[in-house]
Amino acid sequence: MKRNSLTTAVVAGIAGVAGFAGLANAVDLNPDGLGQVLIYPYYTVNKGQDSLFSVVNTTDIGKAVKVRFLEGYNSREVLDFNLYLSPNDVWTARVSQVSEDGGAAVFTTDKSCTYPPISASGEPFRASAYAGGSVFPADGGPTDITRTREGYVELIEMGEINPGSPLDAATTHVQNGQPNGGTPSCTASAIGNSAGQYLLPPAGGLFGAGSIVNVDEGTFFSYTADAIDGFSSQILFSGSQGLTPSLQQANSATSAYANGAVAYVFDSGVLLTLDYPDSIDAVSAVFESDAVYNEWLTNANIGAATDWILTFPTKRFYVDPFYVGATVVQPFAETFGETVDGQSNMEVGINMFDQEEGTITTPDDFSPPSVGHPSSLPWEVNAISFLASSNPDAGEVSGVFGSHLVSNIPPFGDSGWLRLDLASGDGGHAMRPAGNGAVLSGLPVTGFEAINVINANAAPGKLANYSGVYRHRASRSCTNGGLACS
Repeated sequence: MKRNSLTTAVVAGIAGVAGFAGLANAVDLNPDGLGQVLIYPYYTVNKGQDSLFSVVNTTDIGKAVKVRFLEGYNSREVLDFNLYLSPNDVWTARVSQVSEDGGAAVFTTDKSCTYPPISASGEPFRASAYAGGSVFPADGGPTDITRTREGYVELIEMGEINPGSPLDAATTHVQNGQPNGGTPSCTASAIGNSAGQYLLPPAGGLFGAGSIVNVDEGTFFSYTADAIDGFSSQILFSGSQGLTPSLQQANSATSAYANGAVAYVFDSGVLLTLDYPDSIDAVSAVFESDAVYNEWLTNANIGAATDWILTFPTKRFYVDPFYVGATVVQPFAETFGETVDGQSNMEVGINMFDQEEGTITTPDDFSPPSVGHPSSLPWEVNAISFLASSNPDAGEVSGVFGSHLVSNIPPFGDSGWLRLDLASGDGGHAMRPAGNGAVLSGLPVTGFEAINVINANAAPGKLANYSGVYRHRASRSCTNGGLACS
């Protein structure tokens, strides 16, 4: 039995036992890390850092993938292109700053085919999607190129490459018997904007990893990309100039709605199958959390600093006037730029604990305080830093990554943990109900905690950095008619 057939059979069996029809064709966040869509929660080039990325095709059939880099304020696209992975292929790239006052660019020495090709000198990120261009109007946020210096990445499988097709021939590495020796022809006529004729429906099997490295400081923060499976049973090809495919294009053959999709979500061990009339809600549902939890460490004796990265990968489809007009869509509370240019605020609750049960809870513990919004996260990518209020960087740049998309929480002691309440702010964040009336509360989020520790006494005249990354833990809340979902 092929892997996809076996997975379908197993999941269908679970669905039969559990009483959930059609579970096998549902959007889900795969805990095993394989999927059709990959979300890399963060890239940055601040502080002289480089961001590295890889995607692996674990299957014996080629893949056509849309690669999209998005800036962190409002998820406006700064670069996209099509990537063609041959069977068992890996593609790698890095994002680096172009110049002292410039933005970021993507560089690769990988031999896998991209369309358009990426120059050996790198492909600079563009500002036109947020500063105003032929497709996107300006969004009210910063317009300079430095806005491209931090954000996140999404990869969407458009389809599998039909074996024996011209696209298959053009993208398969021709082996010469030497390590790293295989080179595909990347024939332009095959990999160009008409390549969709050579595709089969997507079937997943991709995994990815990201890392943020500072060579001068000796730091290395690595993470695993989130993998969304069951995203589409339809070919989603788009040429190099298109805004599609996007996360709005999730589709499920079992959905009762023409533009809907089914989400597969666990809530406290209970399996929920939620059919949404608007497919973007199915994608949001698999990221929806009523709270996220993680630790923090700021012990000055060991030079410790902590950043939390919180990325909202579907937020733009609820708050950007380009997509929603003048009216924000729940669970978010305001459109981008509605009250403050370059922001779309999301109120959250802060419950901070030290390691000995000491606690502090305040209505606005961010510094500087959010204008008109207690404890608000204003962007699509947010870095929460833990710096003392007396630190001149507090609220200006984050302690680990040097992020300018920063909110600061003064630490309570020098170590502990934090519960970030995503459900109670703005009078309560609640998604639009699924077809059965089920409502998830909170916000769709992903990300991680990054800790750096400095050993200034490693040896005379030497400095040692130690880095760690920890995925956020999360909880969910689902109600239906005032009762818990089941």
